Amino acid sequence: MTAPSRMLEVQPESLDTLSLRRRMSLCISVIAIVAMLSIVKAGIHWLGWEFLTLNPLFTSAIGGAIFIIGFLLSSILSDYKESERLPSEIRVALEAIHDDITCFAATRKEFDPRETRLVLANIGRTLRRGLGNEVDHGDMRPALRHIDALSPLFGTLEQQGMPANFVVRLRAAQDALRRSVFRIYHIQKTQFVPSIHILVYSLVASIIFLMLFLKTEGSPESALMFGFVSYMFIYALHLIQMLEKPFRKGSDTLDDVSLFLLREFDEKLARANPVDATS
Repeated sequence: MTAPSRMLEVQPESLDTLSLRRRMSLCISVIAIVAMLSIVKAGIHWLGWEFLTLNPLFTSAIGGAIFIIGFLLSSILSDYKESERLPSEIRVALEAIHDDITCFAATRKEFDPRETRLVLANIGRTLRRGLGNEVDHGDMRPALRHIDALSPLFGTLEQQGMPANFVVRLRAAQDALRRSVFRIYHIQKTQFVPSIHILVYSLVASIIFLMLFLKTEGSPESALMFGFVSYMFIYALHLIQMLEKPFRKGSDTLDDVSLFLLREFDEKLARANPVDATS
């Protein structure tokens, strides 16, 4: 079965509904948590368990927590922005290798480019599979093994008369593939300064605890303020957790980095080599 035939045919209405649901999934989950906290807050107020009074130190704590969360988010977003560039860099390297072997095959009839095309197709497929739910979005070892499999193929091309400058270009493209895949591997497997995460999570938990037991008059204004502050902090925690792994194939979210460029390259290889570009 070729790559295009594996794609699901979804009606436009289904796509719109799916996109809206994915856009709202994080918001809905956070609202559900805030609603439960609001019920707990109402119960504490009704039972008279509120024992904390509002003072300037409380507002300072909220401001400090917002600053630390902003610092953490800005650091994570730099990796996320870099991750958005990596699929295009991988696609450029794959296209460069494919173009060079195609041109060489056109001049040397004894050279069969199908094996190299199959390796290129496997690189894209194992990369997407390694970023799926089944392997916790972070198994790049199969993709790296297929990238290593290009080395003996390039040696064969050199033996068959490919000019040295073309072989150098191919190996440079192979190094670019390795660099991009290793960077994805590192981003997906590491956490930015774990101590800061512990600080942020403990601060948010402390502030929510203080707000739960803060004395209020039970008015709608105080309930709205509690819901707003809780929503802001809990949403930030969920956002940090999501952005730490920019590639989340198979997750019910639209915040992950898209790999459509690699899927399109897979389809291109399937059209050029329909027999061997199979799953």
